[in-house]
Amino acid sequence: MAFTSILRKSANSLAPLAIRLTRVQRNYHSCIFTALSHGLQSPQPAVVNRIFPNNFRFSTAVASKRPSSDETLIRVLESEIQCAEEEDGADLVEGTPTGFPFEIEDNPGIQTVTLTREYEGELVKVDVHMLDHGDEQGEGEDAEDDRDEDEQQAKTSIPLVVTVSKKDGTSLEFNCTAFADQISIDSLSFRSPNPEDELAYEGPDFLDLDENLQKGFHKYLEVRGIKPSTTNFLHGYMMNKDNREYINWLKNLKKFVEE
Repeated sequence: MAFTSILRKSANSLAPLAIRLTRVQRNYHSCIFTALSHGLQSPQPAVVNRIFPNNFRFSTAVASKRPSSDETLIRVLESEIQCAEEEDGADLVEGTPTGFPFEIEDNPGIQTVTLTREYEGELVKVDVHMLDHGDEQGEGEDAEDDRDEDEQQAKTSIPLVVTVSKKDGTSLEFNCTAFADQISIDSLSFRSPNPEDELAYEGPDFLDLDENLQKGFHKYLEVRGIKPSTTNFLHGYMMNKDNREYINWLKNLKKFVEE
């Protein structure tokens, strides 16, 4: 009866871990369930086939043995790492598409990727953020789960900050949202290298501009490489990065628990 009580307590303590490891747009639920199933299985007791002498003393290392709950947690993490690595290999994006105009700076552990290029004496810099799946669910959660996969993809977006800089230090900064088939400009601001200009007038909301002016700035970004073919590649690239960062995060957790 005591062993049953301990086992139930261990299972209850692992439930929040399974919930925290569940992520949007991932098939981690089955991985966690499998890991928990294996992790909670008790190892078979070793058979002692000899009698220790009366003066035998156990090593003090036995007293510092890792708790069984930690061992279970490690097995859960190992299973989830394996699952995430299999998914990462299945969706691998190799190289860049032909004619991709940007250099990519991608540092492990950083949530953003930086793209840079030169265009007609200008420096074009794009800070690419992690995917926004746009799938917050409320009371109709079950109905949301049944949505068509194409509809889910259409709602997935990438936040971008595009900065076009001149040699004199002035620049235009665009805050954009890139969807699968279109790019929207959310805001536009003019930047000056003069610190005194920080409180300068920044113009109206972008959507309040004349429609032809909005189209003109969309074309301005397009000729500098900010177009659907670029953002379509970035969707797959950032999905892979998100999974790679998740794997590294899990490995860091596992290393911490093991030490």
